[in-house]
Amino acid sequence: MNFKIIGTGSYVPDNIVTNDDMAKIVETSDEWISKRVGIKERHVSINDTTLDMGYKAACRAMEDAGVSAGDIDLIVAATISADSVTPNLACMIENRIGADCMSFDVSAACAGFLFALETAAGYIERKRAKKVLVVCADRMSKLLDWTDRSTCVIFGDGAAGVVLEACEDGFYDSVIHTKGGDDVIDIPTRDGISPFYKNEQKHPFLFMNGQATFKFAVNSITHDVKELLEKTGLTADDIGAVIPHQANKRIIDFAQPKTGIDREKWYVNIERFGNVSGASIPIALDEMNRKGLLKRGQKLLLTAFGGGLSSGAVILEW
Repeated sequence: MNFKIIGTGSYVPDNIVTNDDMAKIVETSDEWISKRVGIKERHVSINDTTLDMGYKAACRAMEDAGVSAGDIDLIVAATISADSVTPNLACMIENRIGADCMSFDVSAACAGFLFALETAAGYIERKRAKKVLVVCADRMSKLLDWTDRSTCVIFGDGAAGVVLEACEDGFYDSVIHTKGGDDVIDIPTRDGISPFYKNEQKHPFLFMNGQATFKFAVNSITHDVKELLEKTGLTADDIGAVIPHQANKRIIDFAQPKTGIDREKWYVNIERFGNVSGASIPIALDEMNRKGLLKRGQKLLLTAFGGGLSSGAVILEW
């Protein structure tokens, strides 16, 4: 048993924040941001919660797939910015769309979509689900230190989802890696107000060692893509399109030649969205789908990296 994607959907807030807007908040410039990360603008929530964005993306994916809430057997949501610890994002999406199925979150930061696909594949393989809704949503703006120009200019808010359907083929294989540690990327939770807890509370916003993250990202993309091609017996020529996590255009530019896959096959939209964490890949996938850039039978390679540290790559057939 395997799966194919039968519907895609995405949603980003209407509020667009340009690099010139960011220059009014922190000491930066359009030239500085464009040169270092390749971003021109990002969408930042004014009123949308993580659930609002995830719900809208889910509805659009279900509409594209031509399915109703009653058809969904499982909902897997990937997020690091859920509105509540519990109920989790997937449970609230289930509630809002009116489904009646097992629903839970996975937390793998920017690699969340690939972890969610891997999880869904297991349930489909065991014949526990025939149709699965996978949703990635993050309001990264609430996790940022808006005085830190090295991080606040990089991220945006948004969500995207896909509907998966069991079939005989479509999902080739995947590789998933985790190298645990908080020295490169860390987003501490708040320690609360227990009168007994004596440890000093960490700054509760995103910390990222830029140089170490860059090195990890380039190495993980290169390693994961090569490992997956070898594992599946496919070649670079077999791949119709590569959809990488949109974290930094320079990362993609450095990694692409090392993979052997032609540059024109790599889809990049970071200039308009910034880094939307786990939603980056499915936003790009939905954009490609709605632009008619994907063809049935085309082999797609998805590759991501992020906090954990975690990384992975997936090959599936459109």
